[in-house]
Amino acid sequence: MPTATKEQKVQKIRNAEYYDFQGVQDTLYTQSKENKVFRKLMTIILSEENIMLAYRNIKKNVGSHTPGVDGKTIKNLSKWQEDSLITYIRTRLKHYIPQPVRRVEIPKANGKTRPLGIPTIMDRLIQQCVLQVMEPICEAKFHERNNGFRPCRSAEHAIAQVYKFVQRSGLHFVVDIDIKGFFDNVQHGKLLKQLWQMGIRDKTLLSILSAMLKAEVAEIGFPERGTPQGGIISPLLANVVLNELDWWISSQWETIPTHHQYAVTIAPNGTASRGKTYRALQSTQLKECWIVRYADDFKILCRKRSDAVKLFAATQQWLKARLGLDISPEKSGIVNLKKHYTEFLGIKIRVRQKGKKANGSLGYTVYSGMTDKAYQAMKSKVQQHTRAMAHPADTNDGSRAVDAYNAYVLGIHNYYRIATNITLDMRKIAFLVKHELNARLRRYTQKSGDKLPSYIAERYGNSKMLRYVYGRALIPIGYLKHKAPIFKPKKVNRYTPEGRAEIHKSLSCVNISILREMMRNPIMDRSVEYNDNRLSLYCGQMGRCYVTKQPLELGHMHCHHRIPRHFGGDDKYGNLVLVTDEVHRLLHATQPDTIAHYMLKLKHHALRQISQGLPAHQAADRGQRSLRQWIGHRQR
Repeated sequence: MPTATKEQKVQKIRNAEYYDFQGVQDTLYTQSKENKVFRKLMTIILSEENIMLAYRNIKKNVGSHTPGVDGKTIKNLSKWQEDSLITYIRTRLKHYIPQPVRRVEIPKANGKTRPLGIPTIMDRLIQQCVLQVMEPICEAKFHERNNGFRPCRSAEHAIAQVYKFVQRSGLHFVVDIDIKGFFDNVQHGKLLKQLWQMGIRDKTLLSILSAMLKAEVAEIGFPERGTPQGGIISPLLANVVLNELDWWISSQWETIPTHHQYAVTIAPNGTASRGKTYRALQSTQLKECWIVRYADDFKILCRKRSDAVKLFAATQQWLKARLGLDISPEKSGIVNLKKHYTEFLGIKIRVRQKGKKANGSLGYTVYSGMTDKAYQAMKSKVQQHTRAMAHPADTNDGSRAVDAYNAYVLGIHNYYRIATNITLDMRKIAFLVKHELNARLRRYTQKSGDKLPSYIAERYGNSKMLRYVYGRALIPIGYLKHKAPIFKPKKVNRYTPEGRAEIHKSLSCVNISILREMMRNPIMDRSVEYNDNRLSLYCGQMGRCYVTKQPLELGHMHCHHRIPRHFGGDDKYGNLVLVTDEVHRLLHATQPDTIAHYMLKLKHHALRQISQGLPAHQAADRGQRSLRQWIGHRQR
């Protein structure tokens, strides 16, 4: 089940804004749309802004805490000084030789394992630097119905596209093709040629990409083919490989040229409609087909079974001849949705008869739910969570187990609510949960408890199935309404100003020029983590002082440690605040006259209340101590 969140995608766009790199990416995207050729990309990859943006993007990834073969994680990387890190990356990329990749076997739901290749944290940073420059170029070339591992795309968009073709267009035959070991069988030479055709013709960059693909796998050796799952750049390269398939299927019907130029209408959301063209094509002998893809999982939807049979054979031959990929016969075939389900991204889909249309023909509607595999996996996971609540690790408090259960259920609801018949699946699970609660947690289960958290009250506050375990609300797993999946808005685009309008709006309260000056002038002799968190604090505090709420100005602000470094404080975000110079001097002042001077100068209402009615020096001392306590400053 894909897990990329909307918040993560939005944060990456904001990061590009912080580091003044968005304009560069916009230019690359526009030039790629115009079929420009790129021969000097290494200059952009090695720029200071790109390297620091790469650090910012990977430091919040959960995977950044997973060590490679050298045992290092993001914690080791954050201790580098900014200049030293930039110099090191530039030196490495002059003659790039990647370190060995750590191999890890991840268990799959069917009992098998999926091999992951985990590069070292420094190699992951280098891959991120390359990704940030290549992605806008490739994005301009990708097909509209390629939905996997792309900015502003999700599994919901892929499901919405399938629903549309099945229900509104009446395409009830699906070509199901499972590529055998796709990530392990990508041909390196073919991939590099595809990048060349996309316009990426910087030979130094292509040699670096070739080195990444051929990186040694620890204890196994050097791979001759495949892209290691686990690498930051691997999803983009996988999309590049299958992009040729998308456009080949599209050329068979959707984008096929016609002798007569039919009118194209533009919908209010910006979508172009070629309805007249398609109606004309339906009178020919051409095979109607549409592809919807998410990573290496794709469906080809057809109107006739005969068309599906021909496309199945043609696609199998094309994959072998063009990409050197084989299919899995036992997992591939043709599905008639009127009789059987097709499975896509954890959801099984078919159609059922529902009345008749105005012309007298039978009407069909989409009928979908969780796949059997997903249902069994969820059933097992829910049992694990209920047992964890019954026997919490902390015998005095089971609230953490309740929170973990709620987080899991909320994630399941958010993903599977786009299935039309999901309520039936959830009711079965709800019966199981009710039985488990009665059997294991009867003593701790009540119908009332602590105040409902806002995220539970908003969606589940009206449910009669709400129960409280250890006094904390338990999300009712059976209380779920179907939500129609939505299409990606046509105007939404990470690499155009119009597509990022909402992001600019959310940053309107921040002085972008000050933010960029802070980025270009880091504090010398401080860690890369410290300087990166200065930017986050400036945006998080809306460009204002943490204490006085006055606007912060260049040359008159200080990034202050809540717990001083000599007392064990670190450079993490939670240990830092941005304050004005006056507040910073007050925090560190030791002379009573100096303290009184800055107390009077600041005239902060909280400080006046603290010191009201006391002699001057005593009031100043108490005000300073209270201020330190308020922002978490500690002294011996």
